[in-house]
Amino acid sequence: MPKENSQPRRPAHRVVVIVDENSNPFEMGCATEVFGLDRPELGGMLYDFQLCAPESVIRMRDGFFSLTAVADLSAADGADTLIVPNRPNVDVPRRREVLDAIRRAHDRGARLIGFCSGAFTLAEAGVLDGRRVTAHWQWADSFRQRFPAVTFEEAVLFVDDGDILTAAGSAAALDLGLHVVRLDHGAEVANSVSRRLVFNANRDGGQKQFIEQPVPSVAEDSMAVITLWALAHLSEPITVADLARRAHISVATLHRRFVAQLNTTPYAWLNRERVRLACRLIERGDLDLNAVAAASGVGTTTTLRTLMRRETGLTPSAYRQRFSAI
Repeated sequence: MPKENSQPRRPAHRVVVIVDENSNPFEMGCATEVFGLDRPELGGMLYDFQLCAPESVIRMRDGFFSLTAVADLSAADGADTLIVPNRPNVDVPRRREVLDAIRRAHDRGARLIGFCSGAFTLAEAGVLDGRRVTAHWQWADSFRQRFPAVTFEEAVLFVDDGDILTAAGSAAALDLGLHVVRLDHGAEVANSVSRRLVFNANRDGGQKQFIEQPVPSVAEDSMAVITLWALAHLSEPITVADLARRAHISVATLHRRFVAQLNTTPYAWLNRERVRLACRLIERGDLDLNAVAAASGVGTTTTLRTLMRRETGLTPSAYRQRFSAI
């Protein structure tokens, strides 16, 4: 677990949010909440955070309020991560100075993030050709027509395409924000932030958006009960057949419901959750890798190494070196 009452760290990574005319205040609030608040329980600020705007007074969406007393657009030139502006009317082009700031950030290797309609801003800046993005599903056709060189994925919560990350509808900004915190600081810190937000940290980018589907029946909703039970018993040798028996359905039906509701197979879901548990155990630093493999249910260190390399790109030893709290 993160150590409490430790000395505040000096944030080395600078996150800058560009706020422009008609920007959505919710996504700005999400960015501020995830990246901009002091977290004494984690040793202080996680990031050096700043808002900036191209004008001294910026009217937010529908004129709800105006934003003042933030940095000018030159602040974007010092960002390690730049969050680009969005707005509900995607047909109105962004001003040139905003797009120029995004291009400069991209050229010098900054990480770019677009929440909701922010994908349109990134595409207007010309940094998305050949890349994968997402935004709210209602804009899928419009985006594809305007930017055919970009792969638009409407059935996911967020897309991590390396140095460019995009989130779907407004609430998915929190999912992506927590994903970024996990990349930068590890699973334990991300989980701590999610607890402060009273928000589920386990919605990964592959989970489907709600695309005009009927409310699931009680039987289908039983997947929540099954997954919660599995999460509490990951150290045990649970199989897909075990999950199906507990749900009182066939393996084929279980597979179909997992794919429909979680966009993954039961087997892949179990492996991913075991890797997540293993990562948390490694970060705490009080177990050797044999014990981590046993406690997370993967069995052997060989299997742990295979699964962790597939899911995180790192071996258990490399992950411990990078993220362990001890």
